[in-house]
Amino acid sequence: MRQVYPVFIAEDGKFFLVYIPDMELYTQGTSMSDAIYMARDIIGLHGIAMEDDNEKLPEPSTSEEAMEKAKANTRVMDFSQGILTFVDVDFAEYRREQENRTVRRNVSLPNWLNTAAEKAGINVSAVLREALKKVLGKESAN
Repeated sequence: MRQVYPVFIAEDGKFFLVYIPDMELYTQGTSMSDAIYMARDIIGLHGIAMEDDNEKLPEPSTSEEAMEKAKANTRVMDFSQGILTFVDVDFAEYRREQENRTVRRNVSLPNWLNTAAEKAGINVSAVLREALKKVLGKESAN
């Protein structure tokens, strides 16, 4: 499901501070494009965590409603003086990206086994990945 949420961005020295009023989230970026990227990322992460907890995603506010929320919440700064923009997030796509991203894991092996694998030119990560798929009976995250 794709949603479009209002986002406030305010420049504060060298950073672009971000406030997402519908989710009470804050983040920052080093540029305007980075701030928008970070807003999409935090909305996506928070949204899929809410779904995992069987919570309903908040309905996106209108511009007017978002402005009211920004004026009422000056805990960090008055974001209503910043730029109001909108950021879209496709939560299903975001979930797929997160589930299929590569995760680095440390694996302990006896030295003799590691040495033998290196000599044989075996990619230990690929062998482990295939073995886990076989043991779990899965080819993908779904």
